Amino acid sequence: MKVLVVGASRGSGAAAVEELAGAGHLVTAFARSAPGAPRSDDVRYVTGDVMDVEALGKAMVGQDAVVVALGISDNPLKVRLLRRASTPLDVRSRGTANVVEAMRLAGVRRLVVQSTYGIGDTYARLPFFAKAFFTLVIQPQVEDHVRQEQVVRASGLDWTVVRPVFLKDNDKDKDGDDAAAHVDDRDEISGLTVSRRQLARVFLDAVTRAEWHGRTLSVSG
Repeated sequence: MKVLVVGASRGSGAAAVEELAGAGHLVTAFARSAPGAPRSDDVRYVTGDVMDVEALGKAMVGQDAVVVALGISDNPLKVRLLRRASTPLDVRSRGTANVVEAMRLAGVRRLVVQSTYGIGDTYARLPFFAKAFFTLVIQPQVEDHVRQEQVVRASGLDWTVVRPVFLKDNDKDKDGDDAAAHVDDRDEISGLTVSRRQLARVFLDAVTRAEWHGRTLSVSG
């Protein structure tokens, strides 16, 4: 399968590229900058901005599925205080809207989008410290996630929204990183952290699992 990963330079996007390519998929990694992970001969790297509709449209040609892992890498407290970041604060919603439009034009149906646990009804399930973090520190990002999910659900595509709990970087020296993530469509979670590698494996499953079309999945470690 040919899979386009949008937001592929670092974090969850880079992990998704690695997992998808390792499973034999033909991956196009689309990002504004060079990837944080080592380059692979099995991956086609495309430098482009998700706000650039023309560049996104070119990368979309011939794809079978799209994974969206957009986000802001700046320190969240700094973003909150300064109200600006190196990436547009609405990158998730506007970027995903551009992805959806490019998919429609290219005839691509399968869309997997990373959101976050704590959106919608799952907010009530967060512990107090997490609610405080969402409200006091990352409220603009939370609001953009809400708009992003609205774009996805209104797209008419074969979509899946993936909501991980707090993400941690992969650590091969610790147990649990190779374990399967807990995936649930009833907002249930098994903990408050999940590794990016575990999340990437959910992306890998999601691109081919038709039973996950139109579903929102909570992902925990």
